[in-house]
Amino acid sequence: MTLNIGLKVKEPKRECTDKNCPFHGHLSVRGKLFDGKVTGNKAKQTITLQKDAPVYFSKFKRYARGKSTIHAHVPGCIDVESGDHVLTAECRPISKSISYVVVEVKA
Repeated sequence: MTLNIGLKVKEPKRECTDKNCPFHGHLSVRGKLFDGKVTGNKAKQTITLQKDAPVYFSKFKRYARGKSTIHAHVPGCIDVESGDHVLTAECRPISKSISYVVVEVKA
């Protein structure tokens, strides 16, 4: 049974028993959505992703490349590889550095 998480995303095909899964567990999503590229997936059920955003310097009237890195939880029903583009949603803090959960892998 898949729960409605309130976002228009593709539901995962597999079932999982992860309690921190927004689709099959008790984790609710709220707040910001974060779209980025996976830069690391070595930790267990955790990925590192990076979002590139332009930063404007008014003194020089130019843009610079800014980067933002976050850690996100990967539920058992979603497969993520390094280099994938994923959509993550904000949730309650799962650990010290993890406050986002992966909800969709974009093609």
